[in-house]
Amino acid sequence: MHSLLLILRNQRYLAPAWVFASLNIIMGTWALYIPAVKEQLELDDAQLGLALLAFSLGLLAAIPFSATFIRVVGLGRVTILSICALGFAMILPLLANSFGELCACLFFAGAVSSLTDVGMNALVSEFEKEDDAHFMSATHGFFSMGGVIGAGVGSLLIPFFTAPWQHALAVAGFILLTNVLLSGNYRHAVSAATERGEGGFKLGLLKPLLGLAVLSFMVMGSEGAIEHWSKLYMLDVVQIASDQLAGFGFVAFSATMMLGRFLGDGISSRFGPLKIIMGGTALASVGFMAVLTAGYWPALAGFALIGLGFSVIIPELFRMAGKTKGVSSSEGIALVAGLGYVGFLASPALLGFLSSIGTLRLSFAALLGFAVLAFLIAAFLKRTRR
Repeated sequence: MHSLLLILRNQRYLAPAWVFASLNIIMGTWALYIPAVKEQLELDDAQLGLALLAFSLGLLAAIPFSATFIRVVGLGRVTILSICALGFAMILPLLANSFGELCACLFFAGAVSSLTDVGMNALVSEFEKEDDAHFMSATHGFFSMGGVIGAGVGSLLIPFFTAPWQHALAVAGFILLTNVLLSGNYRHAVSAATERGEGGFKLGLLKPLLGLAVLSFMVMGSEGAIEHWSKLYMLDVVQIASDQLAGFGFVAFSATMMLGRFLGDGISSRFGPLKIIMGGTALASVGFMAVLTAGYWPALAGFALIGLGFSVIIPELFRMAGKTKGVSSSEGIALVAGLGYVGFLASPALLGFLSSIGTLRLSFAALLGFAVLAFLIAAFLKRTRR
């Protein structure tokens, strides 16, 4: 909670934290209209999964160029330009008239999202080093808060717009205005690590970081799957008739993830990272079992438990990667984060594939299996490190 207060009391820290929130406000708004896009273009689950994979491929394709772009344009400028551009880029998929157009629009939006993600994390990292402050976990809490705003408040606003693109345009304008007003606190920031060419993604370091990388892949993969498929699950499996109520599964997930991340730094210092990861994956497993009951209230409670369980795992994995013996902090975090993003990118398409050969319920059962396996890996790491 100390890191949250630090952000709220200092605009230098609040400004980049709001970029985190803005990113998920945009994505939470998009998630509300995925079922509508699917219906409008008459897509099956496999086609929708491929379209979501196009977004992931765009995100992945931009990663190798992000460091160069940040070095040429400037870290602060890339951050403000990319978050504002992303708001308007996410309008395009809502205007697509065919499956091909949808894939192309999502690929472009994914590339812009990648620049935003790299920029905002690098910006917070620079501020932490410059000021000897620690607020990275809390900024990820702002990301979860953005999901609550985008999906929660957005669900309530659906009746006020006659078309999805109008809602997305209103969100883009809000994101533009608020971030431009705050950007003076970081607009001229530069990344010393990027200028030196540090922090690259190096597969040669996979051996000492294998366990952490696999955990990152599973947890971030589950997060990506829930972001893109939770509302469809509530509509198709739980069979909620209300389009507004169906969006609250993702709201519950984001709200408890936000709470856990705001409290995460204090919990970590008390129990240690591997105990937290074991407890978090166990809690998420119980949550997935509740979601699989296919009742509305148990599913809501399940999504809330999953968000709380997963909330502090990724910050803990990054912290452990940065302290791995024989590996520099920038290299360790880059590799673990990179493998995590691969999971985040691939999981929506994987769920679409599983749903096409079975049901969407089968897809969420697979996520339960991932959570259980993640618990076992964390237990193994704890035993070997002891």
